[in-house]
Amino acid sequence: MMKKLAPYVGEHRLYAILTPLMIIGEVALELMIPLMMAGIVDFGIQGDGGIAYTVRMGVLMILMSIVALIFGALGGKFAAMAGMGFAKNLREGLFDKVQEFSFGNVDKFTTASLVTRLTTDVTNTQNAFMMILRMAIRAPIMLIGATIMAIAINPQLSLIFLIAIPVLSITLYLIGSKAHPRFLELLERYDKLNAKVQDFIVNIRVVKAFVREKHEEDKFVESAESVRKAQVNAEKLIILNMPIMQFTIFSSIIAILWFGGNMVIDGTFYIGQLSSFIMYIMQVLISLMLISMIFIMVIISRASVTRIVEVLDEKPLLDDEDGNQELELQDGSIVFEDVDFSYNEDPDNLVLKNINLKIYSGETIGIIGGTGSAKTTLVQLIPRLYDVLHGKVAVGGHHVQEYKLETLRDQVAMVLQNNVLFTGTIKENLKWGNQHATDQEVEEAAQAAQAHQFIQSFPNGYETVLGQGGVNVSGGQKQRLCIARALLKKPKIVILDDSTSAVDTATDTAIRTAFKEKLQDVTTLIIAQRITSVSDADRIIVLDDGKINGFDTHENLLKSNQIYQEIHQSQGKGVNINE
Repeated sequence: MMKKLAPYVGEHRLYAILTPLMIIGEVALELMIPLMMAGIVDFGIQGDGGIAYTVRMGVLMILMSIVALIFGALGGKFAAMAGMGFAKNLREGLFDKVQEFSFGNVDKFTTASLVTRLTTDVTNTQNAFMMILRMAIRAPIMLIGATIMAIAINPQLSLIFLIAIPVLSITLYLIGSKAHPRFLELLERYDKLNAKVQDFIVNIRVVKAFVREKHEEDKFVESAESVRKAQVNAEKLIILNMPIMQFTIFSSIIAILWFGGNMVIDGTFYIGQLSSFIMYIMQVLISLMLISMIFIMVIISRASVTRIVEVLDEKPLLDDEDGNQELELQDGSIVFEDVDFSYNEDPDNLVLKNINLKIYSGETIGIIGGTGSAKTTLVQLIPRLYDVLHGKVAVGGHHVQEYKLETLRDQVAMVLQNNVLFTGTIKENLKWGNQHATDQEVEEAAQAAQAHQFIQSFPNGYETVLGQGGVNVSGGQKQRLCIARALLKKPKIVILDDSTSAVDTATDTAIRTAFKEKLQDVTTLIIAQRITSVSDADRIIVLDDGKINGFDTHENLLKSNQIYQEIHQSQGKGVNINE
């Protein structure tokens, strides 16, 4: 899996290469210091070296320590730069991948899970990467070097820690094999916690309106407690590592002091050699501790890496690899031929069934039907937000799969049920439709959407800053801003998905009048709950349980379509179907 992430080091690979080089230099110098210490004790103090040798070696040791410190500091700096650069590139890669996802892919992972993967999981992976750059080089080299030096000094005493190494290795393996699935479960519970937090914050006005703070608090506490239990379950294995490590280290040191001390008393071992041997043993055991830390970090990050790679390996349910780069939409005509659709690609659970439609370019089409009749699903197939299960959808005379997605969607403007505005000025939000639009074009679009007047009522007009999600404008104002944004695209097809439900009847009428005047050559599809919003459309689609129940003018549907008659009567339009 790490091979999958390696390319994200990218332009920071030089720092990733320099880090182990600095660490190698640091370790090499540290391995020389105990040997020089033994020389000072055995030759300088107890031997014939005298003060001159002791001072010379002492100064050399200080210089070597300073150089080792510099190497270590540079290694830390380079590791941090490589790690942060790696995390930045990885987040960009994940974000770019999510941008390619279709709605189905996002539904599979959930928004909260994707946020966790872009934040917590990347941070865990970054920390593991930085530790590997430093410790994964330092620990093995120090382990091997210190082991060789210790064996060279006293092979017999070296048997002590040679026994300790397999004990620690077996312990680490057992801990790691059991801990990994527990950390995966922990991250999944983080996803659920983030989902609850996101749900609460987005809907905080509803929560307060219904005085449900205590209910939401209880749900959050329950989720947080679930995370705590999962974390305890995972950590209680990991924390065994340190006491086992310390027990092994201290036991080894006691054994070395006992057997080494006896050798010194017997005259078969020098004090300087014993002190340097102990220092090498400490280096060996410290390197083992570092390896155990790396192992633990890898266990934690492995779960995160698995989740990151799942996103990177996810194949978008929609792709335009076969799309013609040169193909452009010639007009706004729309054709459905024997279309069946299911969100889970289950032919036994169809949302749309045997849809056949022919809409001419420039027509205004109303779409009406009861809740769950698949009105929104129908229009989402036009810009290819989903692919059909069977049949064919053609736009501008060509199958939607023949177009590049960008080409197709640039010519289809949608105003969804959930009107989304971004933090920024009103003008910046409107220019999402066309970033190159002039101020005059922005105002014309706003006037057509009946938004210009209320925008001008703000002290800063089009430069008024909107809060996150447009919290400082009303629902009706938000809808009109979203309509203006769509109009700025100057598309060939405009889809309004119940986009005037929050405006009054007069404003709704004014918007439809402006559409007739300014969008004469644009195909307009209007999903609505109110018959008044679609009654003057060229034709109206009546949907019922995913099937077309009627497709005709307002007058003809009033005469012949029972569902349309019932909707008309329920909205107080009278009972005379022959009017």
